[in-house]
Amino acid sequence: MSPAPRLATLIVLALIAAATGGAPAAQERPADATRRIADRLAALRKEAASLSTQEKSILNDLRTLELERQIKTEELAGIDAELEQIQKQIADATARAEELRARADQQEPDVAERLVRVYKMGRAGYWRLLLDADDLQSIGRALRTASVLDHLDRTRIENHARTIAALEQEKVTLEDRKRQADALRTEAAAARGALDRAVASRAELVKSIETRRDLAAELAAELDAAYLRLQSAIAQNQDLSTVYLPMRPFKGALPWPADGFVVSRFGREVSSRMPGIDFSRNGIEISLAEGRPVAAVHEGVVTHAGPFSAYGQLVIVDHGGGAVSLYGHLATISVSRGDRVAAGTNVGTSGRNTAGNPSVYFELRIDGQPVDPLQWLRPS
Repeated sequence: MSPAPRLATLIVLALIAAATGGAPAAQERPADATRRIADRLAALRKEAASLSTQEKSILNDLRTLELERQIKTEELAGIDAELEQIQKQIADATARAEELRARADQQEPDVAERLVRVYKMGRAGYWRLLLDADDLQSIGRALRTASVLDHLDRTRIENHARTIAALEQEKVTLEDRKRQADALRTEAAAARGALDRAVASRAELVKSIETRRDLAAELAAELDAAYLRLQSAIAQNQDLSTVYLPMRPFKGALPWPADGFVVSRFGREVSSRMPGIDFSRNGIEISLAEGRPVAAVHEGVVTHAGPFSAYGQLVIVDHGGGAVSLYGHLATISVSRGDRVAAGTNVGTSGRNTAGNPSVYFELRIDGQPVDPLQWLRPS
């Protein structure tokens, strides 16, 4: 039978029990439990549906990010290839310039020597050759020789200088391209790093959503099982006090034990009056006026109702399945040990803590370990 028909059947059975004059506890508890199960199941299934929608959206985002990361990776590969080519071109230009200088030094030492002499003597050096000639024919040959040598030297100097200048300019251009490519690579690497982090974050979020969705399904299954036990107990006219509604499926949806403000939270807390000293709190302290009602957060059996050292008047409720709740600093207690209480049952009234401030202490233990009550109570 699907959950909806089972719930309808249970409500009908509860109404029949009420109409036939059953015991008051049996008249109200099945209908209340059924309503709580139905409401919580609806909330869990709505949460599961919402998580599935979120997962699909995030998976789409994840795929987009992975594609963008792949594009950036390809861009980086292209930039790295370009940088390698530029480095090779720079090395080639440097090698050609060095080779040109070495060739000029090795193949034309006379030019180099003459250039040195010319630079030392200046342009008048060639004309001194003319003054050393004895006749006109010698002067003519010397003039032609001086003219040719002058032209040849100037041409070689200019060609050599232009080649060296061109190679140096090529190196400057290549170095500029290298700087630009380095900047592009740095930018692309930063973008890919950001995408890597985004992909990892989205993947972790998907994993978290899957865990929460699976947990919602598991909690819904627990509630379905609790419903079947309750239905079976009613059908067989069994004692309903032996049927527990599990607390775990109601994590994050439990009612508050009292209407007030949290003034002390769960966990380690540093003392403002004693620097360097911290305290570990197993529960929370709720500030409210003295004499206000304090209610059980879930159904269960009272295992303690009376004074308790450091807690004043204390009520402890066992909710089954390893879940226990504590209500301390009470002014009055309205339940007794062994009482079966439902969620919202008044267990007493608020009193004062050991410092004399009006408040209520609330603690929740699961499998013997204290847990943060704010993670189990519905958002306030």
